[in-house]
Amino acid sequence: MNHFELYQIPISFQPDLVLVKKRFYQLSREFHPDFFAHVSEEEKEKILTISAQVNKAYQIFQDEQALIKYILIEKGLLVEEEKYQLSPGFLIEVMDLNELLMDASDSASKEGIRASILTLQNNIYEPVKAIITNYQEGISTEKELLQVKDYYYQKKYLDRILVEL
Repeated sequence: MNHFELYQIPISFQPDLVLVKKRFYQLSREFHPDFFAHVSEEEKEKILTISAQVNKAYQIFQDEQALIKYILIEKGLLVEEEKYQLSPGFLIEVMDLNELLMDASDSASKEGIRASILTLQNNIYEPVKAIITNYQEGISTEKELLQVKDYYYQKKYLDRILVEL
């Protein structure tokens, strides 16, 4: 059972977080291990597994990047530790940012680089914004999901640079 099935919500890159929180509390109560102290060891293991999934799913639903990754994995379009090839144009932009970062010695320079990265993040999000916002299971295409995959890897790359700042 995937996280969306467990929470009984539609697959979405932007799930209703109020509903997610409500379902989290319901599921946490329903599958709390303390309520299953007198069942068999096999049942306890099953409940612990479900309880752990409830918690893991809640964390993923709260994190946009983790949710994109989860959906793409579920769709078979992303593999853990995949060696994804980013476009040469994007890599050149990132290389330029890294060079600026190496030469940056003061906080004003670093803030300028941070602003450039945030602008680039906005620019890479714009083409997939409608796909992410309007995603519908069974209607959205694999081609659209592959665009989201490209965005996911680009944003991941830029986030690593931001951490260095």
